[in-house]
Amino acid sequence: MLLESGKAALMVIDVQEKLLPAIEDSEQLHARIQWLISACSILETPILFTEQYPKGLGHTLPQLTQLVAQPEIIEKMHFSVVAANCLPAHWQDYSQVIVCGMETHVCVLQTVLELIQAGKAVFVVADAVGSRTAQNRQLGLERMRDAGAKIVSREMVVFELLRHAGHEQFKIISKELLRGEQP
Repeated sequence: MLLESGKAALMVIDVQEKLLPAIEDSEQLHARIQWLISACSILETPILFTEQYPKGLGHTLPQLTQLVAQPEIIEKMHFSVVAANCLPAHWQDYSQVIVCGMETHVCVLQTVLELIQAGKAVFVVADAVGSRTAQNRQLGLERMRDAGAKIVSREMVVFELLRHAGHEQFKIISKELLRGEQP
């Protein structure tokens, strides 16, 4: 199954000010998530940001929300966005959910498992999820794959949404995100 523009949306889970520094390889993770949000924004893929207990963990990094014209941000106390019943109603329209963020083995995992249970096709961007330890990240990815999530890379997401080099946004994506050193 390929990602399809119009059916897919990006969910950015809990990339928050006070949590990010505790994540392994946090600077690279931040850069990769920023890259993915930029690409999805150019491709006009809907983007939702979630925040786990923002009073304690701070808000989503402003460098990320600034990439979206009108960022949609939801707060939650449950680890899973689905369990928190805070998904906007229009998110039911998307049959495919692209997921990035942190922590892989907690909020990302629980959200992905419940999205799958709700009948969504879920694509977890392996190079744009993180945990405090490499082992927890790996275990989270393995468990999500075992449950039916598709484990993908940022470039897989972008090229599937583009589908062909003649896409009107291909030149912009190529020039701004695919040339030079990648995060």
